Amino acid sequence: MKLATLKDGSRDGQLVVVSRDLTLAHYATGIASRLQQVLDDWGFMSPQLQDLYDAVNTGRARHSFPFDPSMCMAPLPRAYQWADGSAYLNHVELVRKARNAEVPESFYTDPLMYQGGSDDFVGPTDDVVVPSEAMGIDFEAEIAVITGDVKMGATPDQALDGIRLVMLANDVSLRNLIPAELAKGFGFFQSKPATAFSPVAVTLDELGEAWQDGRVHLTLQSSWNGRKVGMCEAGPEMTFHFGQLIAHIAKTRNVRAGSIVGSGTVSNKGVERNGQMEWPKGYSCIAEKRCIETIQGGEPVTEFMKFGDTIRIEMKGLDGRSLFGAIDQEIVSTSGRPKVAPVSLVNPPAEDAGED
Repeated sequence: MKLATLKDGSRDGQLVVVSRDLTLAHYATGIASRLQQVLDDWGFMSPQLQDLYDAVNTGRARHSFPFDPSMCMAPLPRAYQWADGSAYLNHVELVRKARNAEVPESFYTDPLMYQGGSDDFVGPTDDVVVPSEAMGIDFEAEIAVITGDVKMGATPDQALDGIRLVMLANDVSLRNLIPAELAKGFGFFQSKPATAFSPVAVTLDELGEAWQDGRVHLTLQSSWNGRKVGMCEAGPEMTFHFGQLIAHIAKTRNVRAGSIVGSGTVSNKGVERNGQMEWPKGYSCIAEKRCIETIQGGEPVTEFMKFGDTIRIEMKGLDGRSLFGAIDQEIVSTSGRPKVAPVSLVNPPAEDAGED
């Protein structure tokens, strides 16, 4: 089934069931008003929502109405936890290679992960609001899952059983703030503003054969200012699957229902053609493009995002139809007008990109 949360003036919105083709919605009133309620009592409420979903898809739901993604909040507008991994080691390898550094062996056995802000997510078509272009605005196209309860010490296979829903994410990064934060030794904070998620979150059965071994084997599309820059395959090169990421969190703590776990930037390896490396699948964040440019030409040439830029992130299912709906956002200033970037913050070295 597919679930969304519509804006109703409250912090947590109103839960709706959305048709498989994303054309119709139906309020889940009478079953649950908020997604967190469902996650807290999944065994009892999800079958009822599934019945409603089936009715919407077959035209038997009397009070269905047109589904409008622009009215959506994040499927789970605020969560108990937002933990984002870096499961695509190719991304880490590119960042390290751009600064002539080796990837530590432990990175291949122990996932990288940071804990982001989970109290203020934004909807799929909400603006990305940033104080200044000088902060180095970047999109990050990712996949994320929402969990039920997972006990401390859970194995990766046990952790996979705790996945309830899957969605897309734009984990916005302010790249020029990252170096100073990492230098403090405590990781990301101000460099990670509010994350956006896709209009709908879907149960695993909606993925069909695309869900294999804790990975989504589909193409993640990223379009920057209307130009497609990424057609990255999300499945084969995901070094750590979602069960491993969740088990990493659960090593020393319980993971509670309503936790969101991200994959990190979806990234594919380059291919060698005529003695030159090429990246035909493109990129899912600008920092990776800049690393590629540094490796090829000695310095980055692609600038970060400007006010007025747009980013669209989408994934189509095996049937060719949009699976989660699209994240479609515009970059805007907190003041409503562009600001001039200080020279000292323009085009920082590639090593300042971070590895998420």
